[in-house]
Amino acid sequence: MSTETLNKDILRGGQFLVKETSCEDIFTLEDLNEEQKMMRESTKEFVDRELWAHWERFEKKDYAYTEETMRKAGELGLLSVAVPESYGGMGMGFVSTMLVCDYISGATGSFSTAFGAHTGIGTMPITLYGTEEQKQKYVPKLASGEWFGAYCLTEPGAGSDANSGKTKAVLSKDGKHYSITGQKMWISNAGFCNVFIVFARIEDDKNITGFIVENDPSNGITLGDEEKKLGIHSSSTRQVFFNDTKVPIENMLSERGNGFKIAMNALNVGRIKLAAACLEAQRRVINEATKYANERVQFKTPIINFGAIKAKIADMATNAYADESACYRAAKNIEDRILIREAEGNTHQEAELKGVEEYAIECSILKVAVSEHVQETTDEGIQIFGGMGFSADTPMESAWRDARISRIYEGTNEINRMLAVGMLVKKAMKGHVDLLGPATAVGEELIGIPSFDAPDFSELFAEEKDLITRLKKVFLMIAGSAVQKYGPSLEDHQMLLLSASDILIQVYLSESTILRTEKNVKRFGEESQSTQIAMSKLNLYRAVDIINQKGKEAIVSFAEGDEQRMMLMGLKRFTKYTNQPNVVALRTQIADKVAADNGYTFD
Repeated sequence: MSTETLNKDILRGGQFLVKETSCEDIFTLEDLNEEQKMMRESTKEFVDRELWAHWERFEKKDYAYTEETMRKAGELGLLSVAVPESYGGMGMGFVSTMLVCDYISGATGSFSTAFGAHTGIGTMPITLYGTEEQKQKYVPKLASGEWFGAYCLTEPGAGSDANSGKTKAVLSKDGKHYSITGQKMWISNAGFCNVFIVFARIEDDKNITGFIVENDPSNGITLGDEEKKLGIHSSSTRQVFFNDTKVPIENMLSERGNGFKIAMNALNVGRIKLAAACLEAQRRVINEATKYANERVQFKTPIINFGAIKAKIADMATNAYADESACYRAAKNIEDRILIREAEGNTHQEAELKGVEEYAIECSILKVAVSEHVQETTDEGIQIFGGMGFSADTPMESAWRDARISRIYEGTNEINRMLAVGMLVKKAMKGHVDLLGPATAVGEELIGIPSFDAPDFSELFAEEKDLITRLKKVFLMIAGSAVQKYGPSLEDHQMLLLSASDILIQVYLSESTILRTEKNVKRFGEESQSTQIAMSKLNLYRAVDIINQKGKEAIVSFAEGDEQRMMLMGLKRFTKYTNQPNVVALRTQIADKVAADNGYTFD
């Protein structure tokens, strides 16, 4: 590991809220090395050749083609990027695994789901929690695509409450195996997988336990029919029934009762990978919508020239740019934290688990934001296509349906919103993030006399960065007062948490976007980044609107009288622009650039 990584002051998870980040300290897509760029291009070539060119097959429930393309991805090494070299993988860093997940996932949600379920929750629990014998036996086959994996957690009565599963594991009298009996549902890859990661409860244990179970129909394993779904039509999704399925004791994954921990840590990784999987989907929709708008003529002019279409294109591109900025910032933070832990003597397993867990807040933020942006983008893509967008003969309709599941996968967006704030409060209580000091300072600022000095905003992004600092104060003001009022019972006030989390999400995305552009202006020049500057400013403007709305909702939900009036005045002060941006001009500039390039070219 480089000395630079060791010496760099890497923020802990959630600290972005209370500490200033330099643009030089974040990673952007423009920082990819040559190896990563080559990997990106080879991934895009595979997608264009095998997936995008045959997207109709995925809409016709061609499960065999999904399996076929997964095997081809395995032959190219695309299933093994995150797997250590000692188990037949490429052993690449977290950013590279994000990169492949990003660019392989944009053509069809069916393949994206199969890929994510296999490389993530189907393989990762073994690489991170398995014994050496388990890893040697299973991981090389999974890495090559010889075998495929699936993950059996959800049950009819256990969804978001994952630890409430009823599936039982009973130890045999001779102590050599467990017999698993129960029902699992919504199991991706069930129709063609070779091995399941199964969670079951032993006796009356408080927590579930994980097991590696080979898919052998003669061993009490039966599958339900393929589910009829809104989207991801060629993703194999079935119920799995275990009836006295015998599993050798050596196939227990980690320790007894450790299954809930495995499941939660798998979700942390899954959340940021799901965000990555929604990026290329946005880019491709933008590209198709832009091409159509450039070609579609109405009233004797291409519809791309109409302001109503430009507004949509600009917002779609801005969302994609902001999402990229935040995803790769967090990915590099995770990668650096993993490397630091390895340098301190942690095993690869320990380092990766702790590295991702450190940024669980950011993982939840990204999962929510990007999954909602991809839904907005596909919806606007249909709108730009008009009646043709509603037709199943164009990929817009399928993209919209495929996008919908992303708000449910890896914990619903509602769960993740509440988790983001809840985890941040817990980190504060453990002393990992100092929220109390900054929140107290904001409270003192509210009752103090504001400065009437005219600030110097002559430098690029000077006002925007000052505004982001103040937006952080909005969250600290609300969260600090809410914690003081409700204490441990804060988690019972879900609508308040939802509002607070939306503020947190907007702060992280806005700061990430500004920092990315600032970094690139410094190295490439301001002129080359003029559209990126416009997108950064537009994104922040929209964030301020959201924070104003959610801030008011939160404040009036728990504050009364003088406290409420003071906090509402504080919200107004903290979200005030000195120089209001011309949003119409920003959108026009962004849309004109996308139109000229005939697509999204900022990655």
